[in-house]
Amino acid sequence: MPLEEIDKPLLLSILRKIENRGAIETARRIKQRVAAIYRFANAKGPKLENPATDINEALKPLPPSKRYPALTKIDEIRTLIGDIDRAGASPVNRLAGRLLALTAQRPGMVRFMEWEDITGIDWGDSSSDSSTALWKVPAEKIKQELQLRSDEAFEHPVPLSGQAVEALRAVRWLTGRSRFVFPGARSGLKPISENAIGYLYNREGYKGRHVPHGWRSSFSTIMNEQAERDLGSDVRLLADRMIIDLMLAHTPKGMSASELRYNRAAYMPRRRELAQRWADMILEGAITPEEIIDSPRRKRR
Repeated sequence: MPLEEIDKPLLLSILRKIENRGAIETARRIKQRVAAIYRFANAKGPKLENPATDINEALKPLPPSKRYPALTKIDEIRTLIGDIDRAGASPVNRLAGRLLALTAQRPGMVRFMEWEDITGIDWGDSSSDSSTALWKVPAEKIKQELQLRSDEAFEHPVPLSGQAVEALRAVRWLTGRSRFVFPGARSGLKPISENAIGYLYNREGYKGRHVPHGWRSSFSTIMNEQAERDLGSDVRLLADRMIIDLMLAHTPKGMSASELRYNRAAYMPRRRELAQRWADMILEGAITPEEIIDSPRRKRR
């Protein structure tokens, strides 16, 4: 249809059909695309009324975000990590669980992590400086993990703590010839299964208490609480909260999607500091990655 013939009631009727099949987020995303098309057209000359503006109130509200079971006390987290490190399971799965805890990224991103996504580590020299170690999650993997059908995806840089580098060095002895950092036991051509880490938590008694996706809540809750204790009313508290959101690949409040695209790699020194602080807290008293590899795959009875 010609752009000038599309008005708000017509657009809403289309969006209603999408909402009625349960795709509420998709309806809002399409509304955003329509708005962008009209902005582009108007930039070229004609001054058309944009039917996608001022209709949010007429759309169905987004469903509340799903809350995942998560431990938010440091002593409980250390106990969990100790239990998983010593669990009767593949060391690859256990080290995947450790890296997931250290980075607090989405489980699918850890599953599909590839060796080529990692920079700043000299694999041939374990004593070399790795202070710039970085995991660059490609835009397409972000898009896949978030199930984005649009092009609104972005590369996500994840600074790696010293403990994360140690875990990666250890697992590389087992999986370095595979494309994936954490390949499945049956084939190095595929990553570990979607439920591998979750089943491990359940077997160790954490069903309903903590799930792989819960590390994001653990990290956000504990690091924000710590920032509030440290900084109080200091203006730097606002910056740290924004940086914590950036580390989780969230869009911080008050930052537009376009700003996020340009600032996703910003504040890297502080992001590294927070990543290292988190690692030091949760792995206090933990066994080494080498001990995880050398420990039996079955618990002794």
